[in-house]
Amino acid sequence: MTSKLEMIFLNQSDKKSKIVVDSPKSDITEHEIKTVMQMIIDKNIFNTTGGDLVAINSARIIETDVINIIVEE
Repeated sequence: MTSKLEMIFLNQSDKKSKIVVDSPKSDITEHEIKTVMQMIIDKNIFNTTGGDLVAINSARIIETDVINIIVEE
């Protein structure tokens, strides 16, 4: 199973902007995610076409099962 953490922010244009992290640690907490998201906003380390990230919108972990049917040797 693979997993991704999607952190969704609002930018200055009030549009959603997403940052995706592959394989987050399995025991990550809501508090840790909020802390990192707020740090990203406070340090202004990403810019979008709609301007700076200004607010936390949401976050989610997406888990996907991959079943290989044919594997090339």
